[in-house]
Amino acid sequence: MNPLAVVATALWVMLPAYVPNNAAVLAGGGRPIDAGRTLGGRRLLGDGKTWRGTAVGVAAGALLALALDAVRPAASAALGVSLPWFPLAAVVALPAGAMLGDILASFVKRRTGRERGASFPLLDQLDFVVVALALTALSAPEWFAATFTLPVLLAILVLTPVLHVTTNVGAYYLGYKEEPW
Repeated sequence: MNPLAVVATALWVMLPAYVPNNAAVLAGGGRPIDAGRTLGGRRLLGDGKTWRGTAVGVAAGALLALALDAVRPAASAALGVSLPWFPLAAVVALPAGAMLGDILASFVKRRTGRERGASFPLLDQLDFVVVALALTALSAPEWFAATFTLPVLLAILVLTPVLHVTTNVGAYYLGYKEEPW
């Protein structure tokens, strides 16, 4: 697979996992998932992890995957790259895994004494990717093995932190986030 095909495939297949956290920020608010519960004197997750944000995030990612399936033939022709389709299991697993990864990272942050919004390098950039990939591998193993080749996985691991920092800085300057990470 040539470098353009690797990057295009990496971005294409990860878009349903990239979008949920951004959608959750835009639609967030509401009842916190942890309902204010604590463990060892610290919140389990914090006010930033809400049921509404999680539901909107998963729905946004799933709808995007379905939309990508609809435009796949035209996008493949325009790029000259055979882009993969999303089986239903991946349509759900990618965004659900992304949201679950972000929730688990929040739990880890609270256990390590970090407050909401505190930076945690690498965990902040890759939490959602690792869990989205793991859940997708479990949900759609054949599609995962055929789609997430080693070059595609490496491209995801390189591109994701760059995209994550860029979108977070943009959201910060637009007033959607209280911190730029």
